Amino acid sequence: MKTSQIPFRTLREAPAEAVIASHQFMMRADLIRKLGNGLYTYMPLGLRAYRKVENIIKEELNASGAMEFKPTVVVPGDIWKESGRWETMGPQMLKAKNRAEQDMVVSPTAEEAYTAICRAGLESYKQLPINMYQINTKYRDEIRPRYGVMRGREFNMMDGYTLNADDESLDESYQAYAKAYLRIFKRLGLKVIPVKADTGAMGGSGSEEFMVESEIGDDTLILCSKCGYAANVEKATCEADVAVDNEGKAQVKTDKAIEEVATPNVFSIEDMEKFFNSTPKTFIKALIYRVINSTLDLSDAPYCKDLKSTKEGNITFYPVSYVCVLIRADLDVNEAKLAGALKASEVVLAEEEEVREIAGAGHGFVGPVSVKCPIVQDLSVNDMHDAIAGSGKDGFHIKHVEPSRDYKAWINIDVRTVKAGDKCCCCGGEYHTSKGNELGHIFKLGKKYTQAMNVTYLDKNGKPAVPTMGCYGIGVDRVLASIIEAHHDDKGIIWTMSTAPYQVAIVPIKYNGKMKEVADKLYEELTNNGIEVLLDDRDERPGVKFNDMDLIGFPVRITVGDRNLPNVEIKERAKEESELVDASIASEKVTKIVKDALNALNA
Repeated sequence: MKTSQIPFRTLREAPAEAVIASHQFMMRADLIRKLGNGLYTYMPLGLRAYRKVENIIKEELNASGAMEFKPTVVVPGDIWKESGRWETMGPQMLKAKNRAEQDMVVSPTAEEAYTAICRAGLESYKQLPINMYQINTKYRDEIRPRYGVMRGREFNMMDGYTLNADDESLDESYQAYAKAYLRIFKRLGLKVIPVKADTGAMGGSGSEEFMVESEIGDDTLILCSKCGYAANVEKATCEADVAVDNEGKAQVKTDKAIEEVATPNVFSIEDMEKFFNSTPKTFIKALIYRVINSTLDLSDAPYCKDLKSTKEGNITFYPVSYVCVLIRADLDVNEAKLAGALKASEVVLAEEEEVREIAGAGHGFVGPVSVKCPIVQDLSVNDMHDAIAGSGKDGFHIKHVEPSRDYKAWINIDVRTVKAGDKCCCCGGEYHTSKGNELGHIFKLGKKYTQAMNVTYLDKNGKPAVPTMGCYGIGVDRVLASIIEAHHDDKGIIWTMSTAPYQVAIVPIKYNGKMKEVADKLYEELTNNGIEVLLDDRDERPGVKFNDMDLIGFPVRITVGDRNLPNVEIKERAKEESELVDASIASEKVTKIVKDALNALNA
């Protein structure tokens, strides 16, 4: 291909909105152009790189035993109502009506579509497992799209799904996808960390994210250097640490009755430390949360007898409910863990008016003894004794609180946020943190969707059974951007050999005379060797050509100039030094460079 055949223009400066390297260089190199907020068009060079990523994903998934399929992007709203996610998915889901006034959805994800499609043809256990994937366009109405294709509103995802007869089969599918993912990311030149992750709105029994460490990452990773434990902060757990008193000793149970203490102008934990002259490890922090769309059965929960529930398809949920979360005051609540435990789409701190109605007092004075909603108690409170807490009256706290004596928790679970310095739950080593970007995710969904959408098959005994399900995703655009984040310098992109739009760029100083003759010959020889080559035939100054080639990031550049002939200059983008080589052997040398690099990535 010649540059004169490609409609591209490079920019000296990136648009002001582009604040990360991948967004800046993709815009400057004309790999993408913005069409609207969160909406980007892949230009020819960008699309070539994108297809490279896509093809590697397909090759490895095909090799693992998955088969490609292609559902529609716009799907009926009815299947989302069956699954119970029509309302619970939230405002990020783009809904529409067709001319027949039927509800339609521009897919933000494809669990419902896959389940409905497979349901139509599933009859016998002999058909299981069913293992299919798609690479398709998705749309999520992000409030603040940013970072270019890293977090756009329209994006491309690989979604794989399996229907399995039992948990053992599901685990085999899950592990096969995990191995394929590791192969995919190695071939792309990305070092990933598989981490334990929260299942979120997807539901299910377990999941792992495949993360790359990145300064601009949206996720916080909790890592243990000693044993290799890795988890997203939304999922991470740590070794329990004993609640201690002011002398650092384990707290001791008291027989003293609760005592009310006037605490004027004491609102924060810091205020309490000063007033009581005590460590926050002796305080029970109480927070009222509004719970959105919980599918947990609350019928027997305290103060929930008359709570309004809604049924959508086969799913019953509570649009709004409230809980009081208790946690040791030196710790923070992990809202993702809390939402997962309550099977809710979201949890948010209640507003002042809601807090007063439920707790009888404002923020800072909420207490476990008088609160009128279910109590969710973090495990850190279990071994607390003779504690201090809010009284449920403005301007007052209470002393000598015994958790099991003075109130009863509805559920007792881990909802603490793990942080650097906490002890590893596996080996007792000390955690450290890092920022990361999620590139892939695998879920064990279980029967969440198959039960809700009435998917059955006849088992070996001829009886109806419900299959279990797995879900596996890779953000293709995000992967492409992450390659640039990991491989660039101040001049531009440094593509890995497996993902470059073209592997070699031939740059004649002037495309005429002997330089044209040598450039054309090298182009022909390399092409015949199976190398992807771009020939820069533009009538531009050499500096412009070199800057553009470095910006776009072609792995190898061959410069053909009068001064060096019969030699040509070979320069690898990732290396500082160039090399003069006789033009007669240049194609052979460059072919070896390209193939050695590909072999290393594919090994």
